[in-house]
Amino acid sequence: MTLHESIDVIKRGCDELLLETELNQKLVLGRPLRIKAGFDPTAPDLHLGHTVLLNKMRQLQELGHHALFLIGDFTGMIGDPTGKNTTRPPLTREQVLENAESYREQVFKVLDPDKTEIVFNSTWMDKFSAADLIKLAATHTVARMLERDDFGKRYQNNQAIAIHEFIYPLIQGYDSVALKADLELGGSDQKFNLLMGRELQKHYGQPPQCVLTMPLLLGLDGVNKMSKSLGNYIGINESPQEMFGKLMSVSDKLMWRYLELLSFESMSTITKWRAEIEQGRNPRDIKVLLAQEIVTRFHSRAESEKALAEFEARFKQGVLPEDMPEATVSASTGIIGIAQLLKQAGLVESTSEALRMISQGGVKLDGERVIDKALQLQTGGVVVAQVGKRKFARVTIN
Repeated sequence: MTLHESIDVIKRGCDELLLETELNQKLVLGRPLRIKAGFDPTAPDLHLGHTVLLNKMRQLQELGHHALFLIGDFTGMIGDPTGKNTTRPPLTREQVLENAESYREQVFKVLDPDKTEIVFNSTWMDKFSAADLIKLAATHTVARMLERDDFGKRYQNNQAIAIHEFIYPLIQGYDSVALKADLELGGSDQKFNLLMGRELQKHYGQPPQCVLTMPLLLGLDGVNKMSKSLGNYIGINESPQEMFGKLMSVSDKLMWRYLELLSFESMSTITKWRAEIEQGRNPRDIKVLLAQEIVTRFHSRAESEKALAEFEARFKQGVLPEDMPEATVSASTGIIGIAQLLKQAGLVESTSEALRMISQGGVKLDGERVIDKALQLQTGGVVVAQVGKRKFARVTIN
């Protein structure tokens, strides 16, 4: 592969590459580059939004480079304030280690384990003395820190900024020094922290790393970034059927962004698909290919074929899933409201969500759409409850 072709692969889907001329100089040396991406273990489960960086690391591995998957177990106890308008509560050491172990199990569904080095920044930060930390803090001014957008806004709005929050970007930057990184990957909201690594490497006499920022993946709603708290996410540990169904629900417009950021298909193939759709091919065909690729990556080819068959049977022929979950709900007074039934059955997070889904026409009992929010059911019955297109449960009312 030529240098130009390698740069095209590296820049695929990215927001910014800083600085491309420097990266060219590193690439012509002919040695594997040390590619760093840091993840704070703030939650145990990854979703496809997290895999945007992992996919880019995988592409770089396939170009022959060395991936440094950094688990920020030390910085996780500080809490990354990026994009937050309030002080973020830190995690305990126990929480961090538990989540970090979960990360280990998940990342190799994307990364090549033979070309990946998992590192923890506690390895070097636990050895830092108070004097070392003060010396690190002395490399930057408060005015420089306030240039970061979220800090600046909080300062202007008289919102609290704890001293330890200024330490976070310094430690993230020092990680690049400790690892002698050539290129660091991060979300577009991490640009300040990534550039901090460049500055600190210069301070410590190292060649500065290049920086590649990737966009934040939009969730299933096509409006907000993918987030578990917003419910617009696809978890990489979800069932093949759930994952497949969610990917098929992506809008035709958003599908192209998902292909660019999540698929390993070449851009020439994706360009060919675009042309075919402009000539009349059904976009659904391409979504099926994307859904099968993603399900295969995180499960298996056999599971992706099964998920496709079930999807088509369910939505073309109205067949209910064979492996429908069983649930038992309690009606202590002899009756139970529909919203409470859906919540107890685990089909919604809250009764308010249940009522909202009823208003939107997204709830069925035994195949019949529910329109009455005040509907009550008696004990002793069994119903098949459905919320949306993909959530089912056979519910026994006790």
